[in-house]
Amino acid sequence: MIAFATPLALLLFIPWGFAAWRLLRRARRQASPFPGLALVPRVVTWRQRLGVLPPYLMLAGLAALIFAAARPRTELSKSRKTTEAIAIEMTVDVSGSMLALDFSRRGAPPAERRTRLDVVKETFADFVKRRPDDLIGLVAFGGYATTRCPLTLDHAALLHVLSKTEVAVNAADQLETATAIGDGLAMACARLASATNVQSRIVILLSDGESNAGIVTPEQATALAKQQGVKVYTIGVGSTGLAEALGRDMFGREVIGMMNVSMDEAALKRIAAATGGEYYNVRTRDALETALKTIDQLQKTEIEQSVYLRFEEHYRPFLAWGAAAVLAALLLSAKARHSLI
Repeated sequence: MIAFATPLALLLFIPWGFAAWRLLRRARRQASPFPGLALVPRVVTWRQRLGVLPPYLMLAGLAALIFAAARPRTELSKSRKTTEAIAIEMTVDVSGSMLALDFSRRGAPPAERRTRLDVVKETFADFVKRRPDDLIGLVAFGGYATTRCPLTLDHAALLHVLSKTEVAVNAADQLETATAIGDGLAMACARLASATNVQSRIVILLSDGESNAGIVTPEQATALAKQQGVKVYTIGVGSTGLAEALGRDMFGREVIGMMNVSMDEAALKRIAAATGGEYYNVRTRDALETALKTIDQLQKTEIEQSVYLRFEEHYRPFLAWGAAAVLAALLLSAKARHSLI
């Protein structure tokens, strides 16, 4: 069955019909009857015959071009599949404490050093690859919450954005390295509100600190998530106390210093409990991978999708014929005008 990829282009036949009526009506009016000519033998030359063709060729060519613009095509194959998917908003802490190196072996060479954020990004990437049919987005928060990637099925683009997510080292605004858990969760809920084709919507909130910035408090953001039916899984990343951390000196060179890290586990537990989620405390890379694999077993929502595999396009002949007819009409019109001079 032939269908049109851009059927709205067929509306161009409305002005085309008006132009055809005006053009043909004008051609009829240009002929003046003269009774005496009926007695004269009528000789029609080939030039006279060609002289009446340009308007018809022009109309036919424009009609063919309109069909080409509508892109007629035949559906060669179509498959329907039913997948189980949910909308997931990953909400990642990018505060200064995410530069701690407690996930790396003490004394590891520079090539093997991994900050908390490095490990989170790597394990999150594996999690995304295991869920190809899910809508997944990324929100990052330090002192401010920002949407790094909207909910998308283009996971290649999502992973590219994730790989470029970093802590603002030596930021002029020190608030950028603070922790606004409430703002991050509220931003994630706002993005999930746009997911209307799924019933299950969750937030995976990873943080290693205490909420000390932001406009929205964690309690207010939790109430918003509960109101929208968003389930929040919280992950407390890393240990507390003194920890080695990666930084940069005034010349941009990497240096290792010490950092005092504290985490409000009670707040993360309250957020998860109030929204029907779970809280995970992870202090190693393996523990983080286990937590994400557990979340991977979530109940999913069935969504029926139509997948069109291939079409055969038919616009090319119409495009060629239309262009040829319009060109011929223009050339013949020019030739007719030249013969009258």
